[in-house]
Amino acid sequence: MPEQNFLTVSIRNSFGMFSAKRIASFVQKRGIEIVHAHLARDYLAASVANRLASRSILVLTRHVVFSMKPFHKLALRNVDAAIAVSSVVETELKKIFPPSKIHLIHNGLKFGGNEERSISGNRFREFHSIPLDAPLIGTVGELKPLKGQRDFVIAADQIVKEFPDARFVVAGLDNTIDKRFRRELKRLVAVFGLEHQFLWLDWVDDLTPLLSALNVYVAPSHSESFGLATLEAMSNAVPVVSTATDGAKEMVDDRSLLVQIEDPIAIAEMVVRLLRSPENASDTAEKLKNSALSRYSLDKMVERTETLYRDLIASHG
Repeated sequence: MPEQNFLTVSIRNSFGMFSAKRIASFVQKRGIEIVHAHLARDYLAASVANRLASRSILVLTRHVVFSMKPFHKLALRNVDAAIAVSSVVETELKKIFPPSKIHLIHNGLKFGGNEERSISGNRFREFHSIPLDAPLIGTVGELKPLKGQRDFVIAADQIVKEFPDARFVVAGLDNTIDKRFRRELKRLVAVFGLEHQFLWLDWVDDLTPLLSALNVYVAPSHSESFGLATLEAMSNAVPVVSTATDGAKEMVDDRSLLVQIEDPIAIAEMVVRLLRSPENASDTAEKLKNSALSRYSLDKMVERTETLYRDLIASHG
């Protein structure tokens, strides 16, 4: 697309008024009909831009389950539609917006074929010196206590008692300044004597090779509104063990795969059960994959979002 069709601005906090003015000017000059904000820090700037542009339609998507601030009810009165990515987020949005403005549109992924899955997974293992026959268990997510990586490490200490050659992958960044949580996790791994069995990865642009190499994917989060990494694991036919967060309960049909939050022993027991029964794990993975394909495709998400856009434009004349 032409470069002049894009405006790049920096919104450093929730009151990015200077950026809001730039956005409003761009919207007016280009005749843009819809302003769509996705992150909480963007909501107010988008709201102001929408007011300044006067004719634009304001849409926001809420990706997290955390409650919005009470002042949002007043500050975001000009929101025309609020999209929730899961049912639990939808419930939270009802505290701020009237039901008529709320729309449930699940996140979606572009699903590819799995014909080369084994090749991609083997290459990942070879590149990281992981034996092809070693059980590999992984988790993906920002490194912070809420995401449950500490429970994952504790679970790993239990898993190696049953599968001494098991390996573990933790993919994710610690976005804090001092990286304290990442250091804490690595110290805990060292206490368990598992340094040589853990692989630490930062940001991974394409999760397919990693997921293709896994025997089990673990989602140990203490709170999750949806869980895109879990969905990617499902779509890549990887058996999933997840804590029973609101997002996981909506996404994972097989409740036997869900364990109590903050219970690393339960995580370990479920992983061991899957590793002991490869056939059962394969059947579980196939069911998860079919569920993901039928309910969470990118095409379906785009279609529903586009329909909402068209309905909003039509209702505004």
